[in-house]
Amino acid sequence: MLIRRLFVTRPGDEGLPGPQRRHAMLVMVLGTLMSVLDNGIVNIALPTLAGELAVSESRAVWITNIYQLVCAALLLGFAALSRLVGRRRLYLGGLALFVVASLCCALSRSFEWLVASRMLQGVGAAAMLSIGPSMYRLIFPSRLLGSAIGMGALVVAFGIAFGPSLGGIILHFASWPWLFAINVPLGLLALVLGLRALPGEPAQSHGFDWTGAVLSVVMLSGFVFSLDHIGHGARGMSAWLPLLISTLCLVLFVWRQRRAAAPLVPLGMFRQARFSIAATVSLLAFVAQGIAFVGLPFMFQTVMGASPLEAALLFTPWPMALMLVGPLSGRLADRFNPTLISSLGLMIFLLGMSSLATLTADADALAIGWRAVLCGVGYGLFQAPNNREMIGSVTLAHSANASGVLASVRTFGQALGTASVGLMLALPAASLTHALWLGCVSVVAALALSVWRIPLARVRA
Repeated sequence: MLIRRLFVTRPGDEGLPGPQRRHAMLVMVLGTLMSVLDNGIVNIALPTLAGELAVSESRAVWITNIYQLVCAALLLGFAALSRLVGRRRLYLGGLALFVVASLCCALSRSFEWLVASRMLQGVGAAAMLSIGPSMYRLIFPSRLLGSAIGMGALVVAFGIAFGPSLGGIILHFASWPWLFAINVPLGLLALVLGLRALPGEPAQSHGFDWTGAVLSVVMLSGFVFSLDHIGHGARGMSAWLPLLISTLCLVLFVWRQRRAAAPLVPLGMFRQARFSIAATVSLLAFVAQGIAFVGLPFMFQTVMGASPLEAALLFTPWPMALMLVGPLSGRLADRFNPTLISSLGLMIFLLGMSSLATLTADADALAIGWRAVLCGVGYGLFQAPNNREMIGSVTLAHSANASGVLASVRTFGQALGTASVGLMLALPAASLTHALWLGCVSVVAALALSVWRIPLARVRA
């Protein structure tokens, strides 16, 4: 019932007619799911890939790193480029490149060829993820925007959470090339449907900020590269120099955006308190989620002695609960103040995170399961309304830029969470439990901001 109402047409509805929305939604789900799932699927396969490609595990990590780096570096640039070429063209172009790159990955027989193919995958994924949320404003009427964005957030969360499990299942029944080959038929189906169903829009004639684009690439890739190295234990200049360069490029990027005729990111968006707060809250929540998604598998396997498959099963209640709650929260966000729902979700998420931090080494599956369910319910209630607040608080003309910021915030938050776990593991007196408590601190900060902004959203834009 919650999904069916997305495809019902009412008089005065903007966007696409109801039946066409169904196909367009399927295209968005398939594209987002493939691009998000792909990273988690490969993470679980790194030991296998290292053995079969005859490289060290430290080199094999670049099969994942290059995808994250390229994707993060291009998010803002692609979001701005969509105003020149149109969101439909950019999304379908990214999808086509992702399918071709997936086939190249499946056919790779050397480490270098696989890394190059993964780089192309990252370009395609960035094109799709940078404008995904803003596409919903073209497809759905405003009365359904929260529900539609809720479905999109659900797909992202599902992909992040289930990626390792799906990768383990594929490796159990097939060889590693199938990790990538599975994208080809799904991607071709999405392309065919997308050519028919995705809405077009007139391209805008203003220029493109190439200087800002280069600065954003160095800024974003340097940030992710540095945090990834710190998270893996690096402490020398190889870890901190990229972070310093990234910070310098951030200063130059802001300076450039204030003076560019066609800025890559219109800074006026951030003068909207609702948008800025929603972006900050999202960042803090993704930091906590990143800590949990990296720290819990380590805890299950190294502290509790679970196998990789058992660890995946112990983690499953989280995404399952999120799948059930996510669509409902999107619908609630269309009817009520979304910041109030987000705040409630963060409160439940905090209860779940703090209860996970109290786990002992002899905890059984039931003790772990109900805590994971709390996290899934809380995050499911939080994410869709917060995303709706973020995308819906800017004008339609800026929605693509807001979508790029949202994708960048997600990438930064997860990178910060991963690095936090690595730092905790590297400190002599710290542990995975301390990392989880750090995640709780991040949720507390997000909750405080979310409660403070509730009056701002009482009058809906």
